[in-house]
Amino acid sequence: MRAFQTICRQLRSSRRFSLEPAAHVDFSTSSCACSRKKKVSAYQEVDQGKYSDLVQSVLSSRGLAQTPESLFEEDNLLYGPVSKCKPPKQDEKARVPGNWCPLFNPERIKLNATSTPTIPLKIPLQRNMIPSVTKILQQTMTSEQIFYLERWKKRMILELGEDGFEEYSSNIFLQGKRFHKALESILSPQGDLKERDENLECGYVESVQHILRDVSGVRALESAVQHETLKYVGLLDCVAEYQGKLCVIDWKTSEKPKPYIRNTFDNPLQVVAYIGAINNDANYSFQVQCGLIVVAYKDGSPAHPHFMDTELCSQYWAKWLLRLEEYTQKEKNQSIQKPDQGTE
Repeated sequence: MRAFQTICRQLRSSRRFSLEPAAHVDFSTSSCACSRKKKVSAYQEVDQGKYSDLVQSVLSSRGLAQTPESLFEEDNLLYGPVSKCKPPKQDEKARVPGNWCPLFNPERIKLNATSTPTIPLKIPLQRNMIPSVTKILQQTMTSEQIFYLERWKKRMILELGEDGFEEYSSNIFLQGKRFHKALESILSPQGDLKERDENLECGYVESVQHILRDVSGVRALESAVQHETLKYVGLLDCVAEYQGKLCVIDWKTSEKPKPYIRNTFDNPLQVVAYIGAINNDANYSFQVQCGLIVVAYKDGSPAHPHFMDTELCSQYWAKWLLRLEEYTQKEKNQSIQKPDQGTE
């Protein structure tokens, strides 16, 4: 008995060992019976109350199949609420146009700056059965584009009313037409000087003054083009040199700032369609390899220029060919359906 008491006193005095009460004690003089001081586990620092509902649900539903709702609840407890941001769209497999035609014409001789015509070409647009670039783009808008366009139209009608919206649309059209007329007068060598001075008072013209300083060697103004292979027509605004590069220039007006080319929607497709047409139109002896979209503002604030180099034009050209292909297919489907409807 005295030996047991002696051992207990030694163990109590030792800093490395401690005796803890237990339901069943198995006496042994071996150090295995004695345990080290327990270290605090990382699991003990976890907020137990936060996950008590999750633990209870797992234990209570053991053996039962989980439902989508229960999985979402568990994810919400573990990782927090789901983000409302839409995931980035996965790009579909790159489509290759079946109606492939090169954008640039290797046989076309480029017109040098020294051989700039004294009078810019101005070929009138012939009204015929060949679809225009504008019509093709309008008929092949994506569902997303149509949705936002209709939403904007409904909002404007709510604010202005039907008559007010028609008047607003008419004014926007007239302003754009006057802006193009003013630029034609400014860029044309035979333009009226008095008319040019009056045009400078226009907010849109003031907006593009810093762009006009870099424009020279005008080849065409308000001139029609036709792609003789792909069978479409268009009326381009201007072909001129911008900072030394021959470009198809498209003048646009906007009430909202458009600092990036992605803000211009289908305008790049329109520009490359004109480039492809001019390079395959017998009326033009030169070749264009670049494009420029200029967005002017009514308040006179500096316009945003969006330059399209050869590589960027080639990328948009493939997209334009797909839109043209889609339009052609729609027209074929409609022509097939019309005879059937007539026989009913």
